[in-house]
Amino acid sequence: MSATNAVPPLPFRRPIHHRVLLAGIALTSFSALLLELALTRLFSVVLFYHFAFLAISIALLGLGAGGVFAYLAKTWLEKFETRSLAAWLCAANALLIPIVLQVVLRVPVSLELSGANFLRLTEIYLASAIPFFLTGLQFSVVFARECRQITRLYGADLVGGALACLGIVPLLNWLGGPNAILFAALVAALAGMVWGAIGAGRKVTLVLALVLAALIAANHSGKLIDVIYAKGLLRDRSWVEFARWNAISRVEVDKQGYARTVVIDADASTYIMNADLSQWPGSEWERNLMSAPPALANVLRPHGEFAIIGPGGGVDVLRAVANGSPSVTGIEINPIIANTIMRGRYAEYSYHLYERPNVHIHVTDGRSYLRSTKERFDVVQMTLVDTWASTAAGAFALSENSLYTVNAFREYFEHLRPEGIIAITRWEFRQPREALRVVSVGMDALHQLGVSNPAAHFMVVSEGALNEDGIPVVVLAKKAPFTPQEEQQVRAHLAGYSKLHALYLPSTPGSNPFSDLIASNDPRTFARSYAYNVAPVDDDAPFFFFTLKLGQILHHEGLNQGIDWKVNLGVAVLGMVLVISLLAVAVFLLAPLALRARAREERTSRLLYFVAVGLGYILVEIAFIQRFVLFLGHPTYALTVVVFLLLLSSGAGSLASRRWLKQQNAAGKPLVLILLALVAYVFLLPALLNALVGLPFVVKLLVSAVILVPLGFAMGTPFPTGLRALSSHNSSHNAVEWAWALNAASSVLGSVLAMVIAIQCGLNVTLGCGAAAYSGALLLSRTLFSPDESRPDGLL
Repeated sequence: MSATNAVPPLPFRRPIHHRVLLAGIALTSFSALLLELALTRLFSVVLFYHFAFLAISIALLGLGAGGVFAYLAKTWLEKFETRSLAAWLCAANALLIPIVLQVVLRVPVSLELSGANFLRLTEIYLASAIPFFLTGLQFSVVFARECRQITRLYGADLVGGALACLGIVPLLNWLGGPNAILFAALVAALAGMVWGAIGAGRKVTLVLALVLAALIAANHSGKLIDVIYAKGLLRDRSWVEFARWNAISRVEVDKQGYARTVVIDADASTYIMNADLSQWPGSEWERNLMSAPPALANVLRPHGEFAIIGPGGGVDVLRAVANGSPSVTGIEINPIIANTIMRGRYAEYSYHLYERPNVHIHVTDGRSYLRSTKERFDVVQMTLVDTWASTAAGAFALSENSLYTVNAFREYFEHLRPEGIIAITRWEFRQPREALRVVSVGMDALHQLGVSNPAAHFMVVSEGALNEDGIPVVVLAKKAPFTPQEEQQVRAHLAGYSKLHALYLPSTPGSNPFSDLIASNDPRTFARSYAYNVAPVDDDAPFFFFTLKLGQILHHEGLNQGIDWKVNLGVAVLGMVLVISLLAVAVFLLAPLALRARAREERTSRLLYFVAVGLGYILVEIAFIQRFVLFLGHPTYALTVVVFLLLLSSGAGSLASRRWLKQQNAAGKPLVLILLALVAYVFLLPALLNALVGLPFVVKLLVSAVILVPLGFAMGTPFPTGLRALSSHNSSHNAVEWAWALNAASSVLGSVLAMVIAIQCGLNVTLGCGAAAYSGALLLSRTLFSPDESRPDGLL
């Protein structure tokens, strides 16, 4: 055939320099994962902390749907040159992400279970999924067309995601939540500039980048774009005196008359104390603060040394100092509250409470601090510590969960002097569950410390009669039995404040669930027959606030009762996400598979390999995020460190697999290493992290790297190895897009299943399920290469 009659090459076959490919993929991945992480922070403020869990399923579903579309529309997409298509997809994302931000900020979603509310949530869900759909489409097209460089592309993808994990904390601290999302759009525009050749595509993305950079600068401190609706209610910004974001939460100070209230994620709140201690005796401050249940700790130990976890605006600190405590240690995890507000902007308003010589404030996690100190205290106190802040780790990934486990209570007792007291205040209801579970956890901890019958070690006092709305209830737990003199002190205090009621005293236990639980001396047996799940929780399943039993969930009982409605809603959200995920996978993946004849030509076992790998990776990742929450001190830190280390090391593993795993029989070797490591971690990791949790934070980062990097390196090899094998089959029709979609779909389901398994069975079982998924991948890896189709070096 003459040159004049030769068929010209398809546009997408024009060679692309490898630097453009790698830079474009890395920047696009950075933008997508940054958007996902920033959405979790925004959802936690604008919606409810449970909905933060939606961000991960939205991202994975969008990526998978993009892969399916790329597979189904392959013929049509072949009309477009690769770089041009990628550039315009990035430009579309740069335009769409600010629109998604406006949708999330302006569409009100409340707790109401109604059709209209469901439609509003669906609007947010679908709008948020579009940028991830475009990213999934771009990745699928590029991976399929550049299959000879799959390992490099996958490595660039993971490295870009790892850098997003590294960048999310400083970006949230410096720019805030809305601006972090705008920054994701800016990076998408920069990715478009990399992809775009000289022409309209590059000019458009350049203009978009400049406009977005100017918008971010103009929106400093939320001057243009900030929270409009929160928890379904229109925010009245006339109250707001101060507002700031960080990686932990959004904190604002509201002015209500002369009072100042610290509001965390537009939900939890704490008053800033404004009391002059020189005028404390007989003041209204004394009457109000001493009439609250937590004051019993000050009544019994007026001159004791206090350790207060989560002091917030200083109510417990003020009460301890005013009653004569010579040393008050406050352990506050949020630096905005401890430093910016209480020791900065509002220091004078609070009469410099946090700067007094006998007040020592430490900005860290409560348990980490106690582990690292040799001090002993007379009282360890926590009053209504629950910020409802969450991350993509899941609806129940609260840092406060780890404060209410049996392991935590043992540490509290071990840091008390012989006559020391733990004072925990929780909301309680007509049918007790939260404070009752505190008693249950305390009993189990005392049993482990050698107390055979702790009946004389507890006192429980409420602020009024128990009701459906909830009231504060303090649980006092002592290392040694309470003495008759201490009980008389409490009775005398109750007599002076009529609204305080004793629910349990050692000499007069009364007749209620608290007395029944303590009399049983077996909290687990008691919990089995009780209406709510009040069994003790430990660090392996630290879901203290999850008190509904399976029967209540199935029959929708307890989902709209009391102030813990927001907790119980998480159950409905988790179930809803599971159902939506199943439906989405069926509609977007299984249905096209059944309808498309070409898909039937692909061996099912080869596709199931990618399902197993995706399921295993996400189960292991979420189990590690949950496990590292306690070790690193907060869900945001756990998410950032775990995902960063896993993605970065997996990227390195992907690049290494191109050289080290050339032979057919080498495909299963990394899977064997992963299995061995996971089995070892199931047995060794809890004790190891428990022993090292008191180390300095920098050292804990190094420990995290030693634990996660080797495993992540091995976990980065199965997926690109499978893609190389799949694309080597003549019969596969280059079904890389399909494999990509199935991998993402299994990750969607795995992200929900990980939380369900963790809540019901614990984190070790979740990690074990991840190992089981990788076992399936090991068995299926033998089908990747057929004896007559093996071309291990054909892609290199």
